[in-house]
Amino acid sequence: MLIVALTGGIGSGKSTVGQIFGDLGAIVTDSDQLARDVVERGTTGFDQIIAAFGDEVLKNGDLNRAALADLVFKDPAKRKQLEQITHPLIRKAFAKIVESAKGDSIVVNQIPLLVESNHNYKFDHVITVSASEAVRIERLLKRGMNLTQIQQRLQAQSNDAQREKISDSIIRNDNSQADLLSDVEKVWELLQVKNKNKS
Repeated sequence: MLIVALTGGIGSGKSTVGQIFGDLGAIVTDSDQLARDVVERGTTGFDQIIAAFGDEVLKNGDLNRAALADLVFKDPAKRKQLEQITHPLIRKAFAKIVESAKGDSIVVNQIPLLVESNHNYKFDHVITVSASEAVRIERLLKRGMNLTQIQQRLQAQSNDAQREKISDSIIRNDNSQADLLSDVEKVWELLQVKNKNKS
C-alpha cells in the first residue's frame, strides 16, 4: 500500500487532480471533508468547538461554518486553537480509511494544510499542485469569494515554495486541462512503480 499526500494552496486545483487520481484507480480522501465530518452535531469535535468558541458559531443548533471561518481567519491564535481540536480527529478518521483499504491500494489524501500540520502524518509520497497566485485568485473570484476573503485565506496558508520543498512530485496547474491530465498520469505511473517496489 502506498499512502500519498496531495497538497496545494486554495484555488490550485487539488480537487481536480484528486478526481483524476480517483478515475485512475486511487482511493481518494479529502481532509476538508473529513474536517466537516468530525465536527458534525453529536460528535466530540462539535462539542469541543462550542466549548472553545461559544454559541456565536452556531446557527439553528448546527455549526455555522461561515461564522467560524470568519472568526479563525481573522485571528491566528483562534485558528491554531481550532486546528488543535480538528487535526487529531482528522488524522484518526484518515487512519480508519487506510485500515479498511486493500493491501495493494494507492491511497491519496487531499490535505491542503500539510505544511501547517507539522507533518504529523506518515506519507510515502508527497505531491504539490502549484498554480500562480493570479490564476488562483481568478478561480476563487469565480467561486464567489471576495478579494478580502481570498487574501485572508492565502495569507493563512503556506506558499508554493514551502509546499514544494517537502514534495516528491510537483504538478503545475496553470495550463490546459490536457496538460494537467498528462502530468497527473505521469505521476500516477510513478506511484504505481513505487507501490510495486514497496510490496
